Amino acid sequence: MLTAVWVAVVAAAAAFVIGVAVAIYVMLKAARLMTESSAAMASLREREDLLIERASTAIDRVGEQIAMTETITASMDDVTAGMADLRGRMTALAPAAGTGTDGSHGALTWGAALVYGLARALGLRWAAQFRFVARREPAAQEATAAPARRARPGQVNEQRRAALTGRRGGVSR
Repeated sequence: MLTAVWVAVVAAAAAFVIGVAVAIYVMLKAARLMTESSAAMASLREREDLLIERASTAIDRVGEQIAMTETITASMDDVTAGMADLRGRMTALAPAAGTGTDGSHGALTWGAALVYGLARALGLRWAAQFRFVARREPAAQEATAAPARRARPGQVNEQRRAALTGRRGGVSR
């Protein structure tokens, strides 16, 4: 039979076995956690290296852009200096060109502009009239215009462009 000592020994052995089993379970979980954390750390190191490489590339590009900006700034300084030199030369030559202080220069320019404008407007008007007459088909021309109204060479046509007459709706009569 079992005595109280034997029951105490068996109970102690069972408690020891249960304690060892729990300790082994905890150690296995800790080992798995350490493995996963070391894998995560390795992944972070790889990402860190990639991130540092990208940052280095970006810094190199920024350096190139700064160098290009400095080159453009230097060329703009050269252009500014050239423009200042040109302005000085133009100022030196301006009195020699004549300013027309008697007023005839302004009137002459105004008159030339007026003559040019009138010639241009009349030329556009005549060209539009002859183009309109030339584009019409003979059947359409006979149906829409009376024989007495047709434009003959050397005569002014009664048809005018809407832009020149101020009327809307295209060509008017």
